[in-house]
Amino acid sequence: MPLLSVLILLAAQAARAENLPLTHPTVELVKKYFTLVVEQNWKGAAKMIRPESIERKKRETVAIIKSAPTMSEEAAMLAKIGVKDLGELEKMSVEEFYIADRQSFHSPSRNNDEILKQKKQSLKINVLGVIGEQDDTIAHLAVRTSQEVMDQRIDELFFISFIKDKTDSSKWLIAPDMSRPVTTPLKPAEGEGSAPPDFKPGASSDKKASK
Repeated sequence: MPLLSVLILLAAQAARAENLPLTHPTVELVKKYFTLVVEQNWKGAAKMIRPESIERKKRETVAIIKSAPTMSEEAAMLAKIGVKDLGELEKMSVEEFYIADRQSFHSPSRNNDEILKQKKQSLKINVLGVIGEQDDTIAHLAVRTSQEVMDQRIDELFFISFIKDKTDSSKWLIAPDMSRPVTTPLKPAEGEGSAPPDFKPGASSDKKASK
C-alpha cells in the first residue's frame, strides 16, 4: 500500500468516533458529578474537573477583570468572586478558584434548605449515549436531567466531555472547555509570515486595559 494511502487511513482511524456502551466508567462519574452540583458540593465537583480547564477559566476571568473600564466595576467583579484584589485572585489554586466561581453563580440565598432538599430528592439523571474518540481516551456523554424546583419541573440536556488523566490512565476528568472552538495555525503561504513562536492553539491572549 502506498505511503500516502497508509497515512490517510491512519488519520481517518484516529479521528473516528464510536459509540461506547453505557457500562463505560464515565457514566457513573457523570451521575456523581451532577449529584455534587445539585448538592452544591463544589469542592467535590472540583476534583472531577481537569485542572487545565479550570486554570484556563481563571486566566480568562483575570483578563476580563483587568479590562474593566472603571475601578469600581473591577472591584465589583472581584467582590463577586470573594477576593479583595487581582493579586489574591491570581494566587488562588484551581480548586479555590472553581469553588469561588461556582459560589458566585449559585448564591445560597437563592436556594433555601427546602428547595435544595426538593432538588436533591427529585433529581433524575439519564445518560442517553456515550461517544468515544482517540482510542477511548476521550468520551462525550449526552445527558438528560430532570429536577423539581418549587412548583415546576426543569428538564435539561447536557453534553459533557471526559478525558483520561495523563498521569493515571484509569482516571477520567471532565473537560468543560473541550466543546469550545480550537484554532490551529495553518502552514503560512509562501511569502507570508509565520505564527508567533509563543502561539498556542486554542489559547486566548490576556490584554491589559488601561484605566
